[in-house]
Amino acid sequence: MSNQHIETTCVQGGYRPGNGEPRQIPIVQSTTFKYDTSEDMGKLFDLEASGYFYSRLQNPTCDYVANKICELEGGAAAMLTSSGQAANFYAVFNIASCGDHVVSSSSIYGGTYNLFAVTMKRMGVEFTFVAPDCTEEELEAAFRPNTKAVFGETIANPALTVLDIEKFAKAAHAHGVPLIMDNTFATPVLCHPFEFGCDIVTHSTTKYMDGHASALGGAIVDSGNFDWSRYPDKFPGLTTPDDSYHGVTYTQRFGKAAYITKATVQLMRDLGSSPSPQSAFLLNLGLESLHIRMERHCENALAVAQYLQSHPKIAWVKYSGLPGDAYYETARKYLPKGSCGVVSFGVKGGRKAAETFMKSLRLGAIATHVADARTCCLHPASSTHRQMNDAELIAAGVSADLVRLSVGLESKEDLIADLAQALEQV
Repeated sequence: MSNQHIETTCVQGGYRPGNGEPRQIPIVQSTTFKYDTSEDMGKLFDLEASGYFYSRLQNPTCDYVANKICELEGGAAAMLTSSGQAANFYAVFNIASCGDHVVSSSSIYGGTYNLFAVTMKRMGVEFTFVAPDCTEEELEAAFRPNTKAVFGETIANPALTVLDIEKFAKAAHAHGVPLIMDNTFATPVLCHPFEFGCDIVTHSTTKYMDGHASALGGAIVDSGNFDWSRYPDKFPGLTTPDDSYHGVTYTQRFGKAAYITKATVQLMRDLGSSPSPQSAFLLNLGLESLHIRMERHCENALAVAQYLQSHPKIAWVKYSGLPGDAYYETARKYLPKGSCGVVSFGVKGGRKAAETFMKSLRLGAIATHVADARTCCLHPASSTHRQMNDAELIAAGVSADLVRLSVGLESKEDLIADLAQALEQV
C-alpha cells in the first residue's frame, strides 16, 4: 500500500491527467486503434511493446479504472472483466485447467458455487468444498497433489461468514498454491486481504464499487507476491513458453505482472469477457464515493441488525458487527472499519412468513441485486441458490428461511420504520 490514504485513492487514483488533458477519465469508445506501420502493430501482437490494438483485450478507459482498483487493493497489476462471474472464472482458470483441483470454502455466492461445482467440473477442474470454520486438519485433508489454488470470500454472500484469511493463506502456501479471495462485500475500504497473506483478489464491481446498479463488471487484482517461478511444474502456463505468443514466458518477461498479463492476452483474447468503456466510466464514478458510502452502509446495517435482533418475530440475525455473532471476533481482526451493509436473518414462521414480510416492505425492493444505494432484499433459497439441494444449502450457510437484506443509504430511522410495519403483517 502507498502512504496515500484510501479516501484520496478513491477520488484520484488510477488516472492523473497531464497539462491540458481531461480532468475526468476519457471514454475511449473505440474497438480499434490505428498504427503507422505493420511493424508497430506486430510488436503489440508479440508482447514486445505496450499499447492498444483491439478493445476485446484492453482499452485505455478500462485500464485507468483497473489501475485505481489495483491501487486501492495495494496490488501489482489488475484487469477489469465484464462481470464478477467472469472475474472469478478467469482468476481460477488462469492457473487451473483440465485434470487440476481447487480447494474452496463452501460458504460462497451461489452463482460462484454453480460455476465451480457444475460448469468448471464439466471442463475437468474438480473442486473440494470445505466449511469456512473447518479445522486446520480438515483443511489440510482437502489438498491433493494436483491442487492449484484455494478460494474463499472475505464476507460470504449471503451467509455472511467471515473467512479466517490467515488460516487459509497458511494452508495454501504450505502446498505451494495461491489464495484467491473474492473481496466484493468488504471492498478495499473495509479489508485488504493482501495484508493477511492473500495472493489474488477478485470483485464483482457491480456491487458496492459501482454502488448504483448502473453497470455490470468485475475485477481481478494480483498482489505480485506469489512466486510462480518457485513452482514451475505446478504452473507451466506461467513458467514455460507460450507458443501462441512466439514462446514468451510470462514470469520471465513480465515479472510481478505475469499473472494478469497471461489472463489478459490469453483468456480475454480467447473468451472475450470484455468490459465496455462506458461501464468502466460509470464504475469510476462509483469508486469516487466508495469510502463515504461504505461508512454509511455499515452504520445503517448495524442499526438495522440491532433492531431485528430485538424483534419478537425474528428468529435469528447474522451480522458480524453484532457482539455475540459467531464471526464477531474474526470481523474485529479483518474488518475493523465495519462489516458491510448486508444483514441476513430469519423470520419466525419460515418461508411463507418471509415472503409475507418481503412483499410488505415499502422502501426495500425485492431484487436479485445487492450492495447499492437503495435497500433491497432477497430470499436466496428461492433465487440465487435455488440450484442447490438441501445439503448444499446447509454447507453454504443458507437456510430455507434466510432473508438477505442489503441496507442502502436511506435514513436508518425510515428503514427501521419500514421493517416494523412489514413485520406487523406477518
